[in-house]
Amino acid sequence: MSTALRLTQQEVDPIGGVAAAPLVLTGSILGAVTSIALTAWHWDEVGSVAAAVAGILLVAAAGAVATVSALPSRAPFTVDRLWFAVALAVGGAIAEYVSTVGADRYLYDNYGPLVVGILILSLAPFSTWISLLAAGAVAAAVLAILAIGSSGASATQANAAALVAVNSVAVLALSAAGAAYSATIVRESLSWQREANAIALERDGGVRAGIVRSVQQGRVSVLSREVLPFLAGVMNAERISVADADRARELAEMLRRALKAGIESTWLDDLATSIGAARRVPVVVDDPGATAARLRSDQRPPLTALLSWLSSADRSDAIRIEVAAEGGGAIVRVEALVAAAGGSAPARREIERFLAVARAVGVRGDLEMTRENVRVEFRYDA
Repeated sequence: MSTALRLTQQEVDPIGGVAAAPLVLTGSILGAVTSIALTAWHWDEVGSVAAAVAGILLVAAAGAVATVSALPSRAPFTVDRLWFAVALAVGGAIAEYVSTVGADRYLYDNYGPLVVGILILSLAPFSTWISLLAAGAVAAAVLAILAIGSSGASATQANAAALVAVNSVAVLALSAAGAAYSATIVRESLSWQREANAIALERDGGVRAGIVRSVQQGRVSVLSREVLPFLAGVMNAERISVADADRARELAEMLRRALKAGIESTWLDDLATSIGAARRVPVVVDDPGATAARLRSDQRPPLTALLSWLSSADRSDAIRIEVAAEGGGAIVRVEALVAAAGGSAPARREIERFLAVARAVGVRGDLEMTRENVRVEFRYDA
């Protein structure tokens, strides 16, 4: 449960977070339309036109902030953005109360609690369930205090308890719904990931064994092709020449480099080898410091998915990956040579989707494209 407290749908399911972004726009539009419609509904109760207009503008601003903050290009969504959007919506509710103070005859035609609840609900895919409940509770408390303070000046005959209930129930109910959604989707996603990881670990064992066998076979082929014939020739020779000694040193250095490369190889080297063997696309990794090993398990999927996509469907003729350390993190540059005519060249919009998923897990990404090359840069923090 402690892990789920700190996770959101956007973090455990970045693709689902990207797909949920339009829901925030829908909720923002619904909130703005509700504020306009209910203001028009009780226009005869409005005593301050400026306050009424200010309330609508604040609700619209809250929706705009929420929509922009939830865009994939601005991921990850932070709790500060949630509180800022809710504060603007509560400000709109306060402005509405000011606009009708002393003339509010009914309880059900105030839009404040409803638009605040809708906004919190629409941000459920991007916030933890505990932050949603906290935002809803604080907003409900502010609206309740406002209702109690304005009950004496209100034209309605309802008592303070009824005003508090009406002004709190909508916010609390919608916040609770959003929190329940967030907690459920995170729990189910984590459960699915645990099962998928267990299966992947079993499969990964077989894949790694195959890669090890492939590397070993490659070393054996070097031995059989280069070293063994040389040794056979030396053993049959009556004396060893200077050329033979130089050739021996060259072969020894070749084997040393092969062994060193095998020891220092990372998961990225294994991935490049696997892609090159399966899809006949040469993938070169330049990672002299083995920096790729620093990448956490949750940071590797965006890079893995991009490499897999670029190497498939004749999109690329060759791929080069440069990895460099940056503080405690890393910079990974992927440069793909676009396939010749007849291939399926990568499109900017398609690659932007990979960058959006990367940003959702805290990886910064940039893209440069020309006719011949695609260059993507990932920046990983420690």
